[in-house]
Amino acid sequence: MNQESQSSKAIGPVMGISVAILAFLFWLIYFKTPGQSDSDWVATLPTVIASLNALTACCLTVGLIAIKRGLKRIHIVSMISATISSAVFLVFYIVYYHYHGDTKFLAEGFIRPVYFIILISHILLSMVVLPLILLTLWFAIKKYYDKHKRIARWTFPIWMYVSVTGILVYLILNNFNSV
Repeated sequence: MNQESQSSKAIGPVMGISVAILAFLFWLIYFKTPGQSDSDWVATLPTVIASLNALTACCLTVGLIAIKRGLKRIHIVSMISATISSAVFLVFYIVYYHYHGDTKFLAEGFIRPVYFIILISHILLSMVVLPLILLTLWFAIKKYYDKHKRIARWTFPIWMYVSVTGILVYLILNNFNSV
C-alpha cells in the first residue's frame, strides 16, 4: 500500500478518536454533575495540571531545538515525553472535572476580558491540536517524514500555545479569582 492511501486511512480513525474525546470532554464539563470527594487532593489538581502543561512546553522546546540541530534521538524522546505529559494531563483534567466541575471566573475589571480571550483561544485551539498531534505522531511512526515535517509545522506552535495558555489560565484563576 502506498504512502498516500495509508495516510488517507489514518485520517478517519484520528478524526474519530478526536471527536470521541472532545465529545466526552464537552459532556464532562458542561453536562455532568460533579462527583463527591471528601478529600483535599482534588484541590491540588489544578497545580498538577498546570505543571504538566509546563512540562509539555519544555519537552516541545527541547524537541524543536534537537531536530533543528539534527539530534533525532533527543527529538524523538522529547516528543514522546511531550505526548505522554499531555496524555497524563488529560487524565488529571478528566479526574478534576469529574469531582470539581467547572470553575467560575469571578474577577472584575481589565483582567476579565483578558482571561476570557486567553481561555476561549485555549479551548478552541486545544480542539484543533488533538487531531494534529495524532496525525503528526502517525506520520512519524510510519516514517513518512515529509508529511510529518509538513504537519509538525502547524502542530508545534498550536500545541505550544495550548500548553502555555493552560498555564496562564491557571495563574490568572489562582491570582485573580477571589471574591
